[in-house]
Amino acid sequence: MRGRALLFGLSIFCSVFLFGQTPTDYLPKEFHKQRREVLRKKMTKNSVAVVFANSIRNRANDVDYVFHQDPNFYYLTGFREPNAVLILFSENQTDIRGNVYNEVLYVPKKDPRYEMWNGKRLGVEGVKRELGFIIAKTSEEFATDAIDFKKFENVHILEFKDDYRNSKQNNGEVYDLVKAFKTQSGYHNMKIKNPNVQYIHKTIANVPDARLEELAKNLSKSLEIYPEYKEDSFINEYISADNNRIRKELKQKIKLELNKKDSNIDFKFLQTQLAGMRELKTPEELKLLTKAIRISAIGQIEVMKAMKPHMSETEIQGIHEFVYKKYGAEYEGYPSIVGAGNNGCILHYIENNKTKVDNDLVLMDLGAEYRGYTADVTRTIPANGKFSPEQKAVYEVVLKAQNAGIAVCEEGNQFWQPGQEAKRVINEGLVTLGIIKSVDEKHNYFPHGTSHHIGLDVHDPGTYGAFRANMVITVEPGIYIPDGSPCDKKWWGIAVRIEDDILITKTVPKNLSEEAPRTVKAIESMMEKKSVLDNFLLPKLDE
Repeated sequence: MRGRALLFGLSIFCSVFLFGQTPTDYLPKEFHKQRREVLRKKMTKNSVAVVFANSIRNRANDVDYVFHQDPNFYYLTGFREPNAVLILFSENQTDIRGNVYNEVLYVPKKDPRYEMWNGKRLGVEGVKRELGFIIAKTSEEFATDAIDFKKFENVHILEFKDDYRNSKQNNGEVYDLVKAFKTQSGYHNMKIKNPNVQYIHKTIANVPDARLEELAKNLSKSLEIYPEYKEDSFINEYISADNNRIRKELKQKIKLELNKKDSNIDFKFLQTQLAGMRELKTPEELKLLTKAIRISAIGQIEVMKAMKPHMSETEIQGIHEFVYKKYGAEYEGYPSIVGAGNNGCILHYIENNKTKVDNDLVLMDLGAEYRGYTADVTRTIPANGKFSPEQKAVYEVVLKAQNAGIAVCEEGNQFWQPGQEAKRVINEGLVTLGIIKSVDEKHNYFPHGTSHHIGLDVHDPGTYGAFRANMVITVEPGIYIPDGSPCDKKWWGIAVRIEDDILITKTVPKNLSEEAPRTVKAIESMMEKKSVLDNFLLPKLDE
């Protein structure tokens, strides 16, 4: 009887724990299929698109980083495992058995021993069942299928990464898939240019004649930063040209060079088309992205209630991330930034190792990733619950700048307009505070732009042209006055950034992160409230 009870208990444990409930609110397979169809319709005749999944990256010794899927690959497939490749054809293909198809997904095969250690794989049949692919094969079959990529007019790919793992024990990893593709497509025979060099060639080809000399001077200054420019004959000739007549001739030569086609492999199409697709969110995407944003805003609220001067930056980070996990967010969308005082002046400060925030302002730039979609919300609050006069003065300027930036986030306006408005307000505010002398003075107190797309990436790709409905962007002005700045010492160590996630609509912009207080009065009021963590005390370890 006890044996039967034990077996029954183990079976319940296995069904609940090992095979228990998993999230059911991922994007549906119909979403990914529809995205593939949209992309396919944009493809030229007789073309093929090849998109690789991410590979596993090593952290140290035999420990790997937590796997995160390539966002473009996930967008098109819904597949969340490594070592896979998607093939999309512009027209229907027919195999030797007469089967008609226009896409194939190659995925890792089922492997009971691997899955015992590392978790279940979908495998070929799972991909067909769960993701709706009609044709799916194992990753190892990609090489043996030997697709004749040379017969297509265009082979659309994205730039390869350079950190693929080459494991001797496993076949069918991204390293092997990329290697097989390069062999099958004739990639090695291409004249591959460094992406930075390609960008400069395009810049020279499109520079107005009135700015030929100005561009040459700017490129000359960049030689030490980008040594690859020194190795390119076109760039060197352009920089060293004595006059604009020679620069015009070089400009035309580069244009001709850019139009030459020495291969059917194309790097532009997927990058451009996926950027245009991903910048406009569907209703399914907006639902998940809004949830990620609300989770992040609520994290800011809970930290406001829990914040105490004796806390460390790491502890504050932990409260945010605990809220994320409590809501079921799998990851942080990017490394959490918690900077107290002068640390807040470091734009991408992620050490978060100050052991006591004291009475400083604490800049907190964090975002939850929920079902792949990432928020980006920043609040700056006084650790002791009350803004000092100087902190408040700077904060009010940034808030005014943010409101001005949000106000122009309307359909039809240009992407640069929020930044322009914010910069104008901040410069006027800095003059009023006596930190700079005139609105035209050059300074580093506001060294970044205000806006970027968010979605599957915290800096989601986009065309960055005019605003269109269903874009979700950030508006994040800031003022940073590091110690030693050329102004009154009373401003030193004050860093303020306020960032919200804004939905572009047909009418007025909608602030999706407005739950998190952002006025001085609202923040101070929230910080007076009790926190559920007030009595969460742990034993001391150093006594």
